[in-house]
Amino acid sequence: MQISLPSDRPLRILVTRTDRIGDLVLSTPVFSALREKFRKAWIACLTFCENREIVEGNPCLDEIILYDKKGSEKDFWGNFIFARRLAGKHFDVVIHLHTTNRMHWSGWLAGIPVRIGYARKCAWALTDAIPDRKKEGTRHEAQYNFDLLKPLGITEPEHFAMYFPLKEKARESLQELLRHHGVSMQAPWVVLNPSASCPSKIWSPERFGHLADKIAGKYKIAFIAIGARKDRALVERMRKAAKVPICDFSGKLSLGMLGVLLSSAALVISNDSGPVHIANAVGVPVISIFGRKQPGLSPTRWGPLGKDSRFVWKDVGCVTCLAHQCRLNFLCLDAISVEDVFTEVERFESRLHGAVMVS
Repeated sequence: MQISLPSDRPLRILVTRTDRIGDLVLSTPVFSALREKFRKAWIACLTFCENREIVEGNPCLDEIILYDKKGSEKDFWGNFIFARRLAGKHFDVVIHLHTTNRMHWSGWLAGIPVRIGYARKCAWALTDAIPDRKKEGTRHEAQYNFDLLKPLGITEPEHFAMYFPLKEKARESLQELLRHHGVSMQAPWVVLNPSASCPSKIWSPERFGHLADKIAGKYKIAFIAIGARKDRALVERMRKAAKVPICDFSGKLSLGMLGVLLSSAALVISNDSGPVHIANAVGVPVISIFGRKQPGLSPTRWGPLGKDSRFVWKDVGCVTCLAHQCRLNFLCLDAISVEDVFTEVERFESRLHGAVMVS
């Protein structure tokens, strides 16, 4: 049933997404859908401080509200003060794209009249609790997001156009980093991401290294590794396994710089992780490597959405996927060979032979 909304003034709409970077990037089609439906509305996004660069500069947003879960909003009192500040912004509608007790409480404590979210975790704090079927994994995460917009009269689009800002300052910082590491800005490069948020998502970094060797045996191309500072051990294992040089940018890139780097890549090869969706948002194809069979964690829900992007996944017969508690030593990941991924790489031959330049 569609919600009755004020018609005598522009709406004030808040969208919350307080989880990982890839999830937030996959949520950007929601912002454009809201802007198209409510052209005069004031639309705000509430997200973690560390996700700021993903949404700053988005033309569909009027305001970015940062939530400091690790700092001033860490405890109950900080969350209460935050909610009272939120009340002063007089939002008409809040849409919680990610279910958390904190966000549901905040919308309720702020007195926002229409509070839409999934019927989990303090669903009593919502005015419109939508059944959460994400664990079924029959649709993509970007599609599930639009279930929450149905009460506002917004339907799912045919194409999910994601957005990631590419800023000149980030471009200049990346150029300086490339120069410092002696990476040519004229030669094409492949970005390798051997990291992920869970062991059940991490393909062998040694196989990443062997894959780089196999690619270099056919294409004249440079390799750049990405990851957070905590991922440097994985990157180092990959580099030691490879015979070709792989430039290590792990822990050296801001999110803005990462976006510019990916936008200039010939190809991105990554585990199931946030950079997959950033690359797609900036128009670069991805080969994403998946392990888990659990429906809610599968490529059907989390695979790359970008044009021509691919994923590699093998069903090894598990009846129940235990994800990070796997008792089979992640057999699903082990079943993916270097040759399996290289077969997908060869689909992008025209890109690997072309030159890409950061200008």
